[in-house]
Amino acid sequence: MSKENRALTSSVIECRKLNDSLHRRNLLTYQQGDGDTTSSAPIPSCITGNPIDDCWRCDPNWSQNRQRLADCSIGFGQGTLGGKGGRFYLVTDSSDDDAANPIPGTLRHAVIQPEPLWIVFSGDMGIKLRHELIVGSYKTIDGRGANVQITGHGCLTIQQVSHVIIHNVHVHHCKPSGNTLVASSPTHVGFRGVSDGDGISVSASHHIWVDHCSLGYCSDGLIDVILASTAVTISNNYFHHHDEVMLLGHDDRYTADTGMQVTIAFNHFGEGLVQRMPRCRHGYIHVVNNDFTAWEMYAIGGSANPTINSQGNRYTAPINPNAKEVTKRVDTNEKHWAKWNWRTDGDVMVNGAFFVPSGDGVSLAYARATSLQAKAAGFIDQLTVNAGVFGDPSGRNGQGGGFPGITDGGGTITRGYSKGGPGGGRSDSDGGLFSMIFGSNTNAAAAALRPGQVWSILFIILLNWYFSNHRR
Repeated sequence: MSKENRALTSSVIECRKLNDSLHRRNLLTYQQGDGDTTSSAPIPSCITGNPIDDCWRCDPNWSQNRQRLADCSIGFGQGTLGGKGGRFYLVTDSSDDDAANPIPGTLRHAVIQPEPLWIVFSGDMGIKLRHELIVGSYKTIDGRGANVQITGHGCLTIQQVSHVIIHNVHVHHCKPSGNTLVASSPTHVGFRGVSDGDGISVSASHHIWVDHCSLGYCSDGLIDVILASTAVTISNNYFHHHDEVMLLGHDDRYTADTGMQVTIAFNHFGEGLVQRMPRCRHGYIHVVNNDFTAWEMYAIGGSANPTINSQGNRYTAPINPNAKEVTKRVDTNEKHWAKWNWRTDGDVMVNGAFFVPSGDGVSLAYARATSLQAKAAGFIDQLTVNAGVFGDPSGRNGQGGGFPGITDGGGTITRGYSKGGPGGGRSDSDGGLFSMIFGSNTNAAAAALRPGQVWSILFIILLNWYFSNHRR
């Protein structure tokens, strides 16, 4: 066989492999509706196999039922209601002038109301907090359709509450604040000490769901879950540019955290991260179908005998030959940690990454650290393709949400008066599925894709069509 023919044959084989891979994607089993039924029939291209996104994003009329999102939670935080069943609150004012007496129309005024609320935004907003934002029970902060940036001092505090959903917002450059009066309800203003500067701080709370957010550049942790918090799901987020990313568990001596259950699923741990993805104390932690693209020290760490169930993740080690290990036992020795239940199950190790397991290896030991069925790590790219805020070019997805209408979202919209004027900027029209995926501003969406990426996508589509129509 000539060299040219061998090259052609090799190209055909590679194309067939690519087509078979695409064909496997089309046959990927996925969950529908409430997750009780599955289908293995060919499915729409918007389906990724990610059970959260597949639950609502393919509905061209999802904007008419925003609260459907509350039915899509998974993992230990499944059943988190947020503001489901409550009124919509439209944030029209990005200011935060008075933490003790917030004005109507601001995010701070919305989150302290005593009733369930589904909080949405009138347009793109940069909200620079003066002090920590204390979020009450039964609240959803829904940033879909707007570019919402939350930054400043204190950031989000979820303390002694339940049923909170934080969805599709940027949280970054959070700094410590405090020694001041902050309102936690319309009738209560209390003195707050100095906060740590976390992006999102969860303490003594349950049924908390943080989904599709982008977090980076904070003074302390990006997300901390402490003080006997449980029933928490952290999913579809993009973490970047930070040292101590995530802490689960208050202190080695704080035994009330032994009942903590946290699911970490479908997240992209991206560039500029150092450690704690997460760092666990006590409790039961399910790390499932995440993409770890690099770290400087380690990815998964812990102390005080946490149970860590790592399933279907992809761990890509850094170049540094001394930082290839995924795991780190903190402030202990092997005599003690050898009995801790840490396992790797179906994970993919890239660039020399390795996971050091421990414990007896009996699957029964991981029953309380299992919150959903893991998918094969080979599907990580498609499962995490939309991780982060929709429309964020710095994340992986590069997909916008447009600005869907909210007038028919299933409840009355509460509109506060606006000190600074409406956030403005985007149409209330839905724009259909194309607008939902790429945003109403198609030029911005196109700018998020480099020319090489566009040609690659077109080439894959062409190959898929060719082999689908020329199979023997």
